[in-house]
Amino acid sequence: MAPDEDVLHVESSAPALTVAALARRLGVAPATLRTWDRRYGLGPSAHAPGQHRRYTPQDVDRLLVMRRLTVDGVAPADAARLAQTGDLGAVGDPGPASITPSDVVDAAVAGDADRCARLLALRDGADVASWWTQLVEPSVHALARLTVVDRPGVDATLTLAAAALAALRTRTQVPPPAGSPVVLLVVPAGEPRPLSVHALAAALAAAGADARIVGGPVGPHRVHELVLMSRPGALVHLSERPDLDPGLVQRLVDTHPDLPQFLVVPDAAAERMPFTRSVHRARTFTGLLHEVVAVVLRDDTIG
Repeated sequence: MAPDEDVLHVESSAPALTVAALARRLGVAPATLRTWDRRYGLGPSAHAPGQHRRYTPQDVDRLLVMRRLTVDGVAPADAARLAQTGDLGAVGDPGPASITPSDVVDAAVAGDADRCARLLALRDGADVASWWTQLVEPSVHALARLTVVDRPGVDATLTLAAAALAALRTRTQVPPPAGSPVVLLVVPAGEPRPLSVHALAAALAAAGADARIVGGPVGPHRVHELVLMSRPGALVHLSERPDLDPGLVQRLVDTHPDLPQFLVVPDAAAERMPFTRSVHRARTFTGLLHEVVAVVLRDDTIG
């Protein structure tokens, strides 16, 4: 098999990249990189006899800054100046207080799973709800607004999701104490399980609940059985479908009228839901967390 023509291995532990390879990694056109080289001097610096120049890891770091700043609305000339004069030596991970969604997006777009995991790691004592609402969720939304061209086996969205899930697994690896109130989190069959449901489960666990995520076939009969077996203190429905069938909520209202149910659904779906004294709608992550904790723990676990 011929060697990979997109990379040139230099003395650094990371390979140098061609224009085409770096363009794919950054999600920009090769012509954009050539323009940045010609106008602002942000070009490749690695060279081997008989080959075109390649981008070193240091070049890539500068261009990640350039790309992030231009996406944020900074004029290209100003962005280039900051990329060249900023303290980019051995670009490491910022401290916990200074990590931004842009840092996370840059790592995800570059396919740097290790750095993404370091950026999203939940430090000791870190609040899961704040971690989600201030860092992870904005990163997910920012990445969703970008057009990214990935190589086979590289997926910026999955890189970010894997890092977030790993952080949550580490935080929740100690099982809840026996007797902790159970909260069931239900995602309808056929819908992708959102990252937010894992973050909510972890935040509930941190507050003292035994949160369990239900997937797979989740029709009214199956969920009714789960309620009988687990005797939850609350059940949360999370769906993005505007045409969500209210049948499951209604079945639980009929069979377990005192079971608190919380709905995180679009407006169109909410219009058809059977709201009662035990069925509530939540519109924000933080609001939902507070309401569920208030119901199942009935204390001031969350300030």
